[in-house]
Amino acid sequence: MHQPSPGLSKPAEEQIHWPSLFAAVAAISAVGIAIGLGLPLLSIIMEKRGISSTMIGLNSAMAGLASMAAAPLTTKLAHRIGVVPAMLLAILIASISALGFYAIENFWLWFPLRVAFHGAITVMFILSEFWINATAPPRKRGLVLGIYGTVLSLGFATGPLLFSILGSDGILPFAVGAGVILLAAIPIFIARKECPVIDEKPERHFLRYVFLVPTATAAVFIFGAVESGGLSLFPIFGTRAGFSEAQAALLLTVMGIGNVVFQIPLGMLSDRIKDRRTLLSLMTVVGLIGALSLPLLVHSWLLTAIVLLFWGGCVSGLYTVGLSHLGSRLTGADLAAANAAFIFSYAVGTVAGPQVIGAAMDITGNSGFAWAIAGFFAIYIVLTIGRMVLRPKQG
Repeated sequence: MHQPSPGLSKPAEEQIHWPSLFAAVAAISAVGIAIGLGLPLLSIIMEKRGISSTMIGLNSAMAGLASMAAAPLTTKLAHRIGVVPAMLLAILIASISALGFYAIENFWLWFPLRVAFHGAITVMFILSEFWINATAPPRKRGLVLGIYGTVLSLGFATGPLLFSILGSDGILPFAVGAGVILLAAIPIFIARKECPVIDEKPERHFLRYVFLVPTATAAVFIFGAVESGGLSLFPIFGTRAGFSEAQAALLLTVMGIGNVVFQIPLGMLSDRIKDRRTLLSLMTVVGLIGALSLPLLVHSWLLTAIVLLFWGGCVSGLYTVGLSHLGSRLTGADLAAANAAFIFSYAVGTVAGPQVIGAAMDITGNSGFAWAIAGFFAIYIVLTIGRMVLRPKQG
């Protein structure tokens, strides 16, 4: 009989722990809204102050670098002081640094502020995912993570909406951002007794966790690359293809709707599939076909919108189902460290995606946008098929 390897999941109660779900959802809502509000807000303010586009880009890039730096340290911090204290500390640092952007006008001091803000946000991100993954009932893990992913997508969408309402003048947008982050502390504190404990150090070096469940970490790398590259460069692809700026922006909105609508159904579907890697592979095939069809359908706004609706759902599904696959494979300190590796892989993807897709557009023309994204999906398909052939059974 097949024996599960050390760190693999054991049976748990088949009921959803609602206080834990609410606490994790509150944390991830704060993360989504803070990032969605903060990124455009800070860029607009730097633009108004006459900062060059190159320096704005360099300052913005600190977000991904801060995430990559914070990810390996998060599990150690949570093991030392506890998961809830670590989350509350991160909330405090994130809210103070959010207000710091208003109080401090010196541009160079915005670099350490970015590191503090996005480092703290990363700690919240990782520990909320560990919390929800550790307490989700195995047979409903996909559903629970689908809810979680839906709220994250809504948070990312709410941030820019708040920015459009609040504008960039005065302290108000900064105060709202800091207030949203601070509010997340309430449900986290209420549910503190349900929080899983990391009572031992992870058994492996951090980078080993990146490759421990490669189907999951590669999925979130592809998600980060395609999402960030797509959001950054699709408006350019769309306008070059003949759409107006408003039409291109509306197509991005359609893709965002796909992100939100498909999360829970895909999560529930993953609960009914024996091997989640099969679903990850199928979603990637849909993503590949969608990417390859874009240059052929781009003459029609409606056909492009239909492709992007399903394409957006499949891309976001890589995140939800990948996270669910991770939770089904690991537990305890190993799961916390693997969640950190998961976010690390996402951060690497957000840095790599725009660079690769942008370079492809420069080298091969406008269609390079679709070819580069198709290339990301193709690499993942090869990986998942290889993994399923080499390791057909799950623990």
